[in-house]
Amino acid sequence: MALWPFGKKNETKDESGEGTGEGVNAPAALSNLGAPAEAEVEAAVDLDQDPAAGEPDPVHDAFNGQTGPFDAGAVSIDDFDFSDFAKGVLDLGSLQIPLPVNSEVQVEMGEQGPRMLHIVTEFGRITPVAFAAPTSAGQWRESTKEIAAGMRRDGLSVRVEKGPWGREVVGEANDRQIRIAGVDGPRWMLRMTMIAPADRADAMRDLGREVIARTFVNRGEAPILAGNPLPVALPKQLAEQVQQAMAKRAQEAAAKNPGQAPTATPDQGNTGNAG
Repeated sequence: MALWPFGKKNETKDESGEGTGEGVNAPAALSNLGAPAEAEVEAAVDLDQDPAAGEPDPVHDAFNGQTGPFDAGAVSIDDFDFSDFAKGVLDLGSLQIPLPVNSEVQVEMGEQGPRMLHIVTEFGRITPVAFAAPTSAGQWRESTKEIAAGMRRDGLSVRVEKGPWGREVVGEANDRQIRIAGVDGPRWMLRMTMIAPADRADAMRDLGREVIARTFVNRGEAPILAGNPLPVALPKQLAEQVQQAMAKRAQEAAAKNPGQAPTATPDQGNTGNAG
């Protein structure tokens, strides 16, 4: 997949009507966004060593960088044109994510209501989460150690690769691949989990990175302990679908147990979907 060619809407034009490139926030080319380059493969970290060993992760500029994720408190998503990539923007309050064409939003239900939100694509599933973080960078690097150790305990074959924003933890088992990428921002950390069948894993990796590059994180001013997820608010249409799903579940539970008060029960198969 080619590198994302997005820019700001106020791109200036020359007399011929063609873009001059002035005022365009277009990202610089990164060769490792297609199939892994040799340098990327060689940079994979041996998990028998400290995953934080080796060269430092790149410092990401969420304010003035040529690519996202951007800090929504300083950079407005309305200034960008993502129409060639996205069919709309999923606004969760703390996260603004342009949805790739041919994707839909799926809400995973838990006992108390929505548990997790996924972006389902033709290649696999992306799960975005933003966390509060200290002012100093480094939370993602520390997180990779815990993530890699957890995957290994679950029986996955695990490696750590070098991606555009630093380390990405990759786990494989049963012809499935899980790739988790993270980016440190100003007082926040973005984590994207990409799950795909092995034969679509490379395409899922490329698309997931494209989504990360267009994501905006709104940390807000509320006091939140570092490491805790930033709060999300479902868009109205999606919230209504979730409420309908919860009401249906309560009715089904009441029908099965007529002598008990209706309560929601955990069932990951029941989700609300929005195209």
